[in-house]
Amino acid sequence: MILRWLRGILAAALIGIGVLFALAFEARYWRWRDCFNELGRCYDPVSQDVYLEQAGLVWGGLAAIALLAGIGLALGLRRKPA
Repeated sequence: MILRWLRGILAAALIGIGVLFALAFEARYWRWRDCFNELGRCYDPVSQDVYLEQAGLVWGGLAAIALLAGIGLALGLRRKPA
């Protein structure tokens, strides 16, 4: 029973972390996807930030892994224990 609770908490934490990674993906890559030059960089003169195209792969990959793991754990909790 306690193990089931821990799995539920871990599933919720992974889903929450996945959502945060997805927000980082949106803020650091998705908004700027049309701005990248041939070197994979985008400069925003207003905030004076440089965005890197590789950030999309990193944040998107982390978001996908965390969300899939969390959803997998959550779906595993729906089965009746043996």
